Order: sequence, then structure tokens, then C-alpha cells
Amino acid sequence: MPLISPGRRVVAAGLAAALAAGWPSRVGREHYSPPPPPTELYVERTGPAVDQLTAYEKTGRTAEAALLKKIASQPVAVWFAGADTTGVGRLVTAAQLFIPVLTLYYIPHRDCASHSAGGAPTATAYTAWIAAVAAELTGRRAIVILEPDAVAQAVQGCLNPAQRTERYRLLSRAIATLTANPGLTVYLDGGNPAWITDTATMSTALRKAGVTRADGFALNVANFETTSSNIRYGTRLSERLGGAHFVIDTSRNGNGPARRSSGARHWCNPPGRALGHPPTLDTGHTLVDAYLWIKRPGESDGACGQGAPAAGTWWPRYALELAAG
Repeated sequence: MPLISPGRRVVAAGLAAALAAGWPSRVGREHYSPPPPPTELYVERTGPAVDQLTAYEKTGRTAEAALLKKIASQPVAVWFAGADTTGVGRLVTAAQLFIPVLTLYYIPHRDCASHSAGGAPTATAYTAWIAAVAAELTGRRAIVILEPDAVAQAVQGCLNPAQRTERYRLLSRAIATLTANPGLTVYLDGGNPAWITDTATMSTALRKAGVTRADGFALNVANFETTSSNIRYGTRLSERLGGAHFVIDTSRNGNGPARRSSGARHWCNPPGRALGHPPTLDTGHTLVDAYLWIKRPGESDGACGQGAPAAGTWWPRYALELAAG
């Protein structure tokens, strides 16, 4: 299943032909062809889950190690949520012949002052940051998930009119910058089925944010809605977006969502959840380009509930709960 939108496949094909034509050859020897593009997702060799697995193995905690291996052995997205972009280059260098998944999460007024508040201090700073990320990715193959929650929160109304207009403009410009690299496959976050339930409203907002110039949209990032629910919602949304493809975050939706009566715990480290479908680029569904683990299983949603650390912090207890679920 292709991961590049129809309008960009021509560019990609042209690049491949140019590379093949310009590949060095020697007189009297066979011609050489460039290596094929990567087709498998990148699994990190380091990181909190891998380090935790190693610690469990060294101390003989075999039961915990077996559970953690379910997470540490899978490809997960790497999030970039701060001003420093040097880690982008390190990631794609480490990935080499595999496809890394990057989540860009630095939009101004991020998370509307909630658990993951922050982001770039100004629109100018954000535009420069996107340009720096794009420069680190030059000539590389990667999947990019652009700004979880950004469009849905603009629709939700936590931004004032000027901020909302600025957000759409920044996202549209970011898509243009990133998709200038034919090796990148860019999905703009589109919320989840239980958030902005009206697909007419959501599709209008996604268009304002430039989704038609991206490779599609992402659903269920850091959420728990079932895969089947996301496919139904995504299909309706796709119909309003001219057949746009999408990807689904299946990292923690194995048991579906928690009951809404649980309040904030419905979305913030809810108990009783489980790992979902393993990441794959072969979903068997025409519109669904991939199941991805965009939210890193075991990293906290925020300091909610008993003992939960700050958002993005590795939390071994919750990782084990998800793996056991």
C-alpha cells in the first residue's frame, strides 16, 4: 500500500529515476543500482522501555521482562516537543535502512495550558523550528505525525480567534515545508472518534490547516478508541476530504476506552487498558496506511491519578499494566 499521496508519487518516482541514472559505475564492471527504499518501521535500540527491559533481565525479574518485551520490541514514534532539533538527525541516522516515525509537538499554545502545555514561544519560532526539523530530514525517509490535538483543540474553542487563525496558518506552512521532501510521509492529526464527532466540522478545520497538501491525517493519537471505531470515523472523514488516507494510533486501544464516568481518567492514564494492534504498514484496509504506536506505551499522560508522573515521563507500572492487559 503506497504511503505517498498521488500528487507526490510523481516527484518520488522522478527522484528515484534521477538517483538511478546518476549512480556511479566503473568501466568494465557491472552497473550499480541504488539500494531499495526502506519498507520496515524502525525499532529503537535504546530508550526507556529498552532500558527497563534490560534492568529487569539483569535482576532476574523474568515475568516483568516478558511483559516489557511486548513494548520494547515494537517500533514506536519518537516525539520532538522542545526547541532542540539535533535529535532528529540522530534518529534518522540510527534508523538507516528502516522507517522512523516522528511526532512533531511544538505548536504555540500547545495543549491549551493542560498537562502538556508549552510549545514554541512565537509563530516565528515555530516556523524556524519546522524548517530546522525539515533540514535534519533532508534526503531521508520517515513518517511524520504533525501536532497531536492541534486541530481538534482549535475546533474545541480553547484558542481565541487570532490564535486559531495563526494555528491553521502555521500548520499549513509546516505541511508545505515538510512535504517538499519527497521522502517524508506527513499526516496531520485529526483527533479521535469521541472528540469532534461531527466530521463536517472536523474536515473543514483540517482543510484550513492544509491537510490536502499532506499525505492524510492521523487518528486516536494518545487515545484509547477502538480500531474499528477509528476506521468508521476515518472513512467518513476521508469522504469529506476527497478520499484522504489515514493512520491510526493503536498503542493503547486493545481494550477500548475507559468509561466516561471516570472523568479525567477517561483519557489520562486510565486503568484497565491494553496494548493494541502491533505497528504495521499492511493493514488490509484501502484507506488505512498504517497502524502505529504513536503514543509511547508506558509514558504518562499527565500527573493525574494516584502516583502518575508528569506528561511524557516513563512510568514502569503503567507500562506493565498495558502489557498485561
